[in-house]
Amino acid sequence: MKPNTPSLSRAMLAGLAITALTAPAVAGGAVAQRVHSSAGDRAAEKAFVDALMAKMTLEEKLGQLNQPRGLGSNTGPAAMAADDAQIAAGAIGSILGSHGAERTCRLQRVAVEQSRLGIPLMFASDVIHGHRTVFPVPLAESASFDPEEVRIAARHAAVEASAHGIHWTYAPMLDISREPRWGRVVEGAGEDPYLGSVLAAARVRGFQGDDLAAPDTLLATAKHFVGYGAAEGGRDYDVADFSERTLHELHLPPFKAALEAGAESVMASFNEVAGVPMHAHRGLIEGLLREQWGWDGVLVSDYTGVMELIPHGVAAGREEAGRLALAAGVDIDMVSQIYLKDLPAAVKAGRVPMAQVDASVRRVLNAKFRLGLFDDPYRYCKDVKRQEALTLNPEQRAAARRMAQKSFVLLENDGGVLPLAKSLRTLAVIGPLADHRHAMLGNWAVAGRVEDTVTPIEGLQAALGERTRLVVVKGAEIEGDDTAGFDEAVRAAQAADAVVMFLGEHPEMSAEANNRTSLDLPGVQEQLALAVAATGKPVVVVLLNGRPLSIGALQGKVPAILEAWFPGVEGGHAIADVLFGAVAPSGKLPMTFPRNVGQVPIYYAHKNTGRPPRTEEKYTSKYIDVPWTPQYPFGYGLSYTTFGYDRLKVERTKLALAAPQQRVSVRVTNTGRRAGTEVVQLYLRDDVASITRPVRQLRGFQRVTLQPGESKTVAFELGFDDLSMLDASLKPVVEPGTFTVFVGGSSAATAEARFEVAAQ
Repeated sequence: MKPNTPSLSRAMLAGLAITALTAPAVAGGAVAQRVHSSAGDRAAEKAFVDALMAKMTLEEKLGQLNQPRGLGSNTGPAAMAADDAQIAAGAIGSILGSHGAERTCRLQRVAVEQSRLGIPLMFASDVIHGHRTVFPVPLAESASFDPEEVRIAARHAAVEASAHGIHWTYAPMLDISREPRWGRVVEGAGEDPYLGSVLAAARVRGFQGDDLAAPDTLLATAKHFVGYGAAEGGRDYDVADFSERTLHELHLPPFKAALEAGAESVMASFNEVAGVPMHAHRGLIEGLLREQWGWDGVLVSDYTGVMELIPHGVAAGREEAGRLALAAGVDIDMVSQIYLKDLPAAVKAGRVPMAQVDASVRRVLNAKFRLGLFDDPYRYCKDVKRQEALTLNPEQRAAARRMAQKSFVLLENDGGVLPLAKSLRTLAVIGPLADHRHAMLGNWAVAGRVEDTVTPIEGLQAALGERTRLVVVKGAEIEGDDTAGFDEAVRAAQAADAVVMFLGEHPEMSAEANNRTSLDLPGVQEQLALAVAATGKPVVVVLLNGRPLSIGALQGKVPAILEAWFPGVEGGHAIADVLFGAVAPSGKLPMTFPRNVGQVPIYYAHKNTGRPPRTEEKYTSKYIDVPWTPQYPFGYGLSYTTFGYDRLKVERTKLALAAPQQRVSVRVTNTGRRAGTEVVQLYLRDDVASITRPVRQLRGFQRVTLQPGESKTVAFELGFDDLSMLDASLKPVVEPGTFTVFVGGSSAATAEARFEVAAQ
């Protein structure tokens, strides 16, 4: 275990004075025959599962494939919740949304002590960016470009959630998206498959730890498989239509990385791909995931995803939907209860092969074995003291604060307005989100509580103490056209030494089913910002939001703009840390910020086309009303200091095709007056290839902290995977020719070098 990684040490467990609940021996049942073995012991796993399946009836097998929602849990259309009678009958294998040590232990006792075979339940939940200790939303975490910090955040989430009885998280979300109108970009890593892949692996390692059978791990779920981020019009649940090349180059890499990192679960996506809904897509699930990639984990439907094959138009009724999904390799039917209620007759009539049922049941039981639930069904819930000790403790809060600090992206800082001095006599705090607790939690904070959060006002007051007077004015609502508060806001700004404005989106404007056709600041917030900025006072706008926004109207008018996303329970403190210079901002944009919604989709790794954009030439790929370039490019982010790049070198100017290994180095210097952290980014372009290539692709990044005047040489190693592309048959190859390397602080990096890959 690496430093700063939370885990349940023997000493901690002893200190919590655990009182074990002894699992009953069920005569002739599976629980009575538990074996204490490593989660990696596949021989023991197979023997155990074989013996258990030999005892199971068809109804008990289909029960293992049934996942209802827990009482009080609802993330989709209303559905029947689990009850004790179903559990005791062996009709439920897992439950969505139930958590809490006492509640989960009570339900587990019903499964273990009252069902015929005593097979334990798995409790699943959407632990997306923390449990009670809510971290910044995933898009914000991705802006840190810090895989280790992201891993630690997921590790904290696993430790806390497992103490609340949860076994299984429906995270990480791996959908690469270049569609900021889509509400669910807030849950992902942004637009780039390389960054998405690196962070996918980090999150899986954080959730699952070093040993899945340890008592502080969560089964990680790579979702949504696949192409959900390409939903047409940015509308949730819609069609995704893209080429097979785009599938393999853009959408699949994060899933491959997550599975290679050990992800034991995958969730199917709502969309169709090439005319086939993913919940019926045997080619991609059985064919690609299981046969080609050799993955043997459990695949769960999304909420009512099996039932939705009917409105998709590929199934005429419930039984046919169940047959299609099971044949495709969807192991668990979330909420629809189609497998449980509609497939028994189909199996008995021979319309569904028993072998398909057995394959899915085996994968579900394997997951329970790997989690150690057959060793101890109560391992995650048997001690309330453990739950209390591992909820919102100082270490968890400190990690959430540190993650938030690293996620903030400084977009503008004209005249060095930031950092603000703590000697201010009066600070005007303006905007509808200055005291908005829910905006700290953001979206998908299922167990989060607003009373746990630190608001921006609270963070500012704690940082400044009583020596600075805060004048708080809302000025406007998040939505609506009421400008009645503008005059009060302007007067407060005129009377203050400096102004901090908190603008952006309500959390319910992002995440599932919350899509927008505009990327502008909602309501009259833009006008409010311009009215306050016109006072000439030092004005800082802090954005709280879950997607890229089009804020070009503020550029040149508002001196400083800080993108803070939805920053988690410690967001208020972290914002104050950065605004007053205790921490310098170091985040970089994981998605391109467009000038307006009309530029969407816009992303850095575009193709050149036969007529690349040129301002001086009319008949090229551009617009007549705005520049074709973004407002802020992928990878962009300022600091309180400046950085210079020189001495960019490639170790070899010519590489052999048989062994294309390259080392690239560059000297980075802090050319400013303050310490700072730069995210050094390396991009690569295959200059001429048999298949058109993007103008540049991210192939490496490193965070480097430098004191004023300090220099450091940063090196990157490139190999076959970095230089290769998919040829006409989608086979990875490195072709002879020249490659250009770009290194700098964003995807617009200008320092470049070139080398050649030679056939001989």
